[in-house]
Amino acid sequence: MKNKIIRQTLLITGFLIFVATGTTAVAQNVTGGSGTCTGHFVNPITDICWECLFPISLGSIHVWPSGKPDPKNPTLPICFCGTPIPRVGLAFGFWEPVRLVDATKKPWCFPNLGGLSLSPGINIGLNKMTSRDNAQDKGNWEIHWYIYPLIYWLEVVVDFLCLEAASFDIAYISELDPLWQDDELTFLINPEAALFGSLIAQAACAADCVAATAGLPIDELFWCAGCQGSMYPLNGNIQAEYGQIQGSVLAVQRMAYKLHRELVAFGTMGSKGLCAKYPMPIMRKQQYRIQLVNPVPAVSGPNTCVPMGRSNVLFESGRMIPVIGEDFGYLIWRKRNCCVL
Repeated sequence: MKNKIIRQTLLITGFLIFVATGTTAVAQNVTGGSGTCTGHFVNPITDICWECLFPISLGSIHVWPSGKPDPKNPTLPICFCGTPIPRVGLAFGFWEPVRLVDATKKPWCFPNLGGLSLSPGINIGLNKMTSRDNAQDKGNWEIHWYIYPLIYWLEVVVDFLCLEAASFDIAYISELDPLWQDDELTFLINPEAALFGSLIAQAACAADCVAATAGLPIDELFWCAGCQGSMYPLNGNIQAEYGQIQGSVLAVQRMAYKLHRELVAFGTMGSKGLCAKYPMPIMRKQQYRIQLVNPVPAVSGPNTCVPMGRSNVLFESGRMIPVIGEDFGYLIWRKRNCCVL
C-alpha cells in the first residue's frame, strides 16, 4: 500500500511539472474567470465518507446494511458468467468511489489539484459563453473528470475481481470540448431534448425531486435531474441556477449523462452488470452517489453521498466558503453488482 501511494504521488507530481512547463504560464488568476482558483488535494483517508461503501449485498439480502438508499439488486445470491472467464459465483453488490470531478466557473481551474490554474497559451476555453443579460439565475460551469478508483489504489481489498483496476488520471477537460460550450452543438448528441422542453415534461421533474429526496431518483424520468432541474442540454450552461451548489451538482450530473451518451461511461448495476460492464446511453441515475470533497468535505451524516437529484438544501449548509465560491470538487460513487468467485 505504501509503494502504491508513492507511485500515485509521483504521478500527480509529474502532471504538475508537465503543465507547469508545457504551458506559457501558471497563474493564480484565470483569464476569463472571476477571482482566484482555490481548492486542496483530496486526502484519501480523512476526506472520504467511507460509510458510503454500504450497504453491501449478497443477492437481494443486505449482509452489511446501511441507512443509505440502495437500488434493486439481483434476486438470487448465486450467479453464472460465461465470459470473460466461465465461472459460478456469488452475486455481490457494493458502492465504489471511482471518479473525482472539478466543477468551476473559472476556465482552466483545477480545485482538486490544489487550486491549480493554467493559462494554456491558446484561446481555448477562455471565451466561455456567459449570460448575455448578466442574470443571476444563469451559470456556466467547466468540468474536469478524473479516473479515481480509490479502493484499488489504496489496496483496501486485494485481488478482488470486481474492482476497477486503473491509476489516477485526468480523463476529460470540458474546456477542450466544443459540445460542452454551445447548446446548438450539444443538440448533436441529445436531439431528444426537443421533446422534453414542454411545461408538462418539466413539471414531471417535481416527482423526481421528491423521490430523490426521500430515497432514490426515478430512472424512467431520465430527462430530469431531480431538484436541480433538467438534464438537458448535456452541457454546463445552466439556465435556472439558484445557488452555486445546485448549479455545480447539475453540471456534474449532466457530464455523467454525457459520458454515458458518448459510450465513455457504462452500466455496472443490476443483473446485467454481474459479468461485465454494459452500454447505458440513457444513464440510470440510481447508479450514482455524489459526495462533496471541495472546499469543505462532507464525511459524516445522512446526506454525505447523495443520490442524483436530491435537494441540495439538505447537504449544502456549511459546505461552501462565501468569500471563495464557484470552485467545487465532488467524488462520484458508483453502484457495482458483480459475480464474485
